[in-house]
Amino acid sequence: MEDPVCGMKVDENSEFSSDYDGRVYYFCSADCKKKFDLNPVKYTR
Repeated sequence: MEDPVCGMKVDENSEFSSDYDGRVYYFCSADCKKKFDLNPVKYTR
């Protein structure tokens, strides 16, 4: 699976994840998770 912010490959074992609109998104870093959490619509279009 792919980090929706930076495009890096990540898996479900990542320590960084967020739930949005009934789906779980995984991130490569706390920075990408923070960017997503501030504006999830930008990254889920």
